[in-house]
Amino acid sequence: MPKSSPAPGPPEALRRRLGTFDAVVIGLGSMIGAGIFAALAPAAHAAGSGLLPGLALAAVVAYCNATSSARLAARYPASGGTYVYGRERLGDFWGYLAGWAFIVGKTASCAAMALTVGSYVWPGQSHAVAVGAVVALTALDYAGVRKAAWLTRVIVAVVLAVLAAVVAATLTSGHARAGRLDLGADATFGGVLEAAGLLFFAFAGYARIATLGEEVRDPARTIPRAIPTALGITLVVYAAVAVSALAVLGSGGLGEADAPLADAVRAAGLPGLAPVVRVGAAVAALGSLLALILGVSRTTLAMARDRHLPHVLAAVHPRFGVPHRAELAVGAVVAVVAATADVRGAIGFSSFGVLAYYAIANAAAWTLTSAEGRPPRPVPVVGLAGCVVLAFALPMSSVLSGAAVLAAGAAVHGARRARAASRR
Repeated sequence: MPKSSPAPGPPEALRRRLGTFDAVVIGLGSMIGAGIFAALAPAAHAAGSGLLPGLALAAVVAYCNATSSARLAARYPASGGTYVYGRERLGDFWGYLAGWAFIVGKTASCAAMALTVGSYVWPGQSHAVAVGAVVALTALDYAGVRKAAWLTRVIVAVVLAVLAAVVAATLTSGHARAGRLDLGADATFGGVLEAAGLLFFAFAGYARIATLGEEVRDPARTIPRAIPTALGITLVVYAAVAVSALAVLGSGGLGEADAPLADAVRAAGLPGLAPVVRVGAAVAALGSLLALILGVSRTTLAMARDRHLPHVLAAVHPRFGVPHRAELAVGAVVAVVAATADVRGAIGFSSFGVLAYYAIANAAAWTLTSAEGRPPRPVPVVGLAGCVVLAFALPMSSVLSGAAVLAAGAAVHGARRARAASRR
């Protein structure tokens, strides 16, 4: 009698291929992206000379969120991020709401990044370029996460080189003035909070490391190292760029700038560097878009596994080991949004959704015991309070649209539960 072949492994399991360095690079690719090229101007407009305090506040909230996420990801190393943590620690509804907020908010982020690519590469055809970028990067993600991680390394290196050139050129140009920093001289408390909420958009990429938990080797060790490392590097880079831009433009000039870093190098007397900054912005946006599609598709996979989204999206490609149907679905939705949306509105809407997502992450981290790797008690408290305050400090249009979408998601979940109960 012939021997039976061994039973195949779980068809929906992803492959653990990423080490600490790859995880840090993916986090950097998500954070050091178009946000630093685009978010400084609206944040300076909101806060005036309070831009740097706003950046510091956004970093504190991001640190708390990152610490809570890292402890939870080490405990639950599966795709889905706070969707999984909320479900396991707080209940099915909170997990669902976190996943809904993440997918909707980050889909808007994907569209914003794609449109940023278009506006820098070919301003007259920004929507067409945006759609092309989405299609190309979705195809790359489809071919496997290690290929995506390799490209992210290249993108991060290019963007860091461009930002270093901006900082060096502005601070050594002779046009920089320390007096233009005016830390908080004319700032209002509300303006600083709004700036922090807008700048949070540029920090939020560390979640990508947690949502890739099922593809990271030794996640209990790798994830808690990778998340704070990526966040710390990003904060240093952002602070240096913000100081250099303020030193040559001042808060007023920076707040009115359409392309703040390009305007900063022009004000420093180096107009020839402006095209390099434009290329850097486009490359940065591509890096963010690549990592965002990875993160959204993994959360989609997790929710599809639990049938909160169509179960057909839970498939994993037998050759490439990626959630290929989820990636294709996310790419298609992002392409449609990128063809029709406005980049400025997308940033505020995305920030509201992502802050709601992290509020749930902090609440989940509060329930961890010391044996489960609980963070210091003040961390989830400050993180939760900070997320709520910054979310409602955003422009009113972002608050209203974000709250409406979260309410719609909650209504869908309630209707689904009611139908399931009626069939029993």
